[in-house]
Amino acid sequence: MYASIPSINTDSSLSLYLKEIKKFPMLSKQEEYDLATALKDNNDTHAAHKLVTSHLRLVAKIAVGYKGYGLPLSDVIAEGNIGLMQAVRKFEPEKGFRLATYAMWWVKASIQEYVLKSWSLVKIGTTASQKKLFFNLRKIKSRIKAFEEGDLKPKQVSYIAENLGVSENDVVSMNRRIIGDSSLNVNISLEGGGEWQDFLEDDKESQESILIKDNELSYRKTLLNEAMNNLNDRERNIFISRRLNDETSTLEELSQKYNISRERVRQIESRAFDKVKDIIAVSNV
Repeated sequence: MYASIPSINTDSSLSLYLKEIKKFPMLSKQEEYDLATALKDNNDTHAAHKLVTSHLRLVAKIAVGYKGYGLPLSDVIAEGNIGLMQAVRKFEPEKGFRLATYAMWWVKASIQEYVLKSWSLVKIGTTASQKKLFFNLRKIKSRIKAFEEGDLKPKQVSYIAENLGVSENDVVSMNRRIIGDSSLNVNISLEGGGEWQDFLEDDKESQESILIKDNELSYRKTLLNEAMNNLNDRERNIFISRRLNDETSTLEELSQKYNISRERVRQIESRAFDKVKDIIAVSNV
């Protein structure tokens, strides 16, 4: 089905691959819907090919964000493309959101699984918090402009630890393990073809990024509304009052409204939140 998409075998062919995938046109919302419907209803392989090739640039863009883990970018992109193909097969156009929004989760999951398998668990640790730190450390360092090589400053360590919910020792240890990224001025391949910094985003968001964010927000709202439909009236009202309203209601106010104890309100709120979270988690699988 996907045999004719551009291949990328080594980092030496990376610049050629990046030029090649720019030739595939972006799809309008209606074109995307028609192609996805044709694939779902008729197993149209031509439609699948167009859906995949039109999103190869998205995969490359996401993959660049994982270049600092010491793995060939060509391999990272290839793994991301596998996630894209899985997303195309499972995409349901009638739900109303764009493929880019849906595919982004599959691409990231595929790349992260590859990174975790490639790195020794001894290096990154096995707990969920350590894995979260592993995949978010560079991002938060960039946000606070911690570009210097070597150990982080104490204030930076404290900030990162607090934001990611890990210990300061974990931050210091993880930073030392994954430090040593190549200079941004190094060519992406032996043949040249540009430097790493050429593929980083500028300060201004691209239209593609804006579109992805808008569609992701719409997708999340859709999932939230669908999840809330599984709550009874009291659970839904308490959940909205405590979690969604700009001015949240207090436990005391809701206990008086429903003539129940504050602890009972808290329990209902917690149960409703768990229901919504579980339903959304299943929808994202």
